[in-house]
Amino acid sequence: MGTKNCKAERRLKIKNRIRKTVRGTAERPRLSVFRSNREIYAQVIDDVKGVTLVAASSLADLKGTERTNKTEQAKAVGKCLASKAKDAGISMVVFDRNGYLYHGRVKSLADAAREEGLIF
Repeated sequence: MGTKNCKAERRLKIKNRIRKTVRGTAERPRLSVFRSNREIYAQVIDDVKGVTLVAASSLADLKGTERTNKTEQAKAVGKCLASKAKDAGISMVVFDRNGYLYHGRVKSLADAAREEGLIF
């Protein structure tokens, strides 16, 4: 493990360990979360077909709204994703935290999606 990207390499190791067990199917797709320093992105993926079914992000879906803190943005993205998933007929998903710790923005996105009716 190099010293330059130690944190990124660690996250990739965790991500690969999670991805071995978490698989998205047509009946129960995978909800994947990606967070950058400024934005947060979430998508519901069918891994069997290799297709993204539904996606939401703070960059596209919250455009034009007032900028709040990043945790509030994550909540809004979670609610938006859950409503889009419901419209697409998806009610159950498998949560993929993508190597990030389950707290802060990742947790608030997941909690907001659960509040809107997604089951995971």
